Amino acid sequence: MKVLLINGSPNKDGCTYTALMEVASTLEANDVTTEMFHIGQGAQRGCIGCGKCREIKKCVFDGDMCNELAEKIKEADGIVVGSPVYYAGPNGALCALLDRVFFSNHGGFKHKVAACVVSCRRGGASASYDRLNKYFTISQMPVVSSQYWNAVHGNEPEEVKRDLEGLQIMRTLGSNMAWLIKNIKSGNPPPEPEKERFHTNFIRD
Repeated sequence: MKVLLINGSPNKDGCTYTALMEVASTLEANDVTTEMFHIGQGAQRGCIGCGKCREIKKCVFDGDMCNELAEKIKEADGIVVGSPVYYAGPNGALCALLDRVFFSNHGGFKHKVAACVVSCRRGGASASYDRLNKYFTISQMPVVSSQYWNAVHGNEPEEVKRDLEGLQIMRTLGSNMAWLIKNIKSGNPPPEPEKERFHTNFIRD
């Protein structure tokens, strides 16, 4: 059993990393291995809506980390996406990357458990949390909850470490994720989808 933790902050060892490591330590304590994936500080190309991925089953732009990250998600049993809060939303570079990862792998992450965590100085946590969860809920990924919304507060890692409630939320999230993965691995098969998929556009003549 393995969970991929995606550090969507440009700062490798900052506040977002501190929150993710609290989740990771609890997962490891519950016999779930973890891997950290840092998106770094480089520019991230956005989706151009070309639709080529429907044909080639990956993003047409193959020179960056998008397809690499997609493969790592496919290999994992679950993911935790972490982001700092910038202007009441997640890191724009992270969203540009996730747009491509999820659009180019439509249906490829179904039934993998998922969660997001956000880090902010003060405000914007719930808006960022909502934005990131949308990637999971459109992909039929069971979303793991905690005892409160998954956020930590602080301007520096040392401040995050003083957010005792935030750290406890991270640990509860890790425990719940390990529990859910183990239950899924117990062998109860996921539900079969309906044979016909409907697409309704809200445009009328």
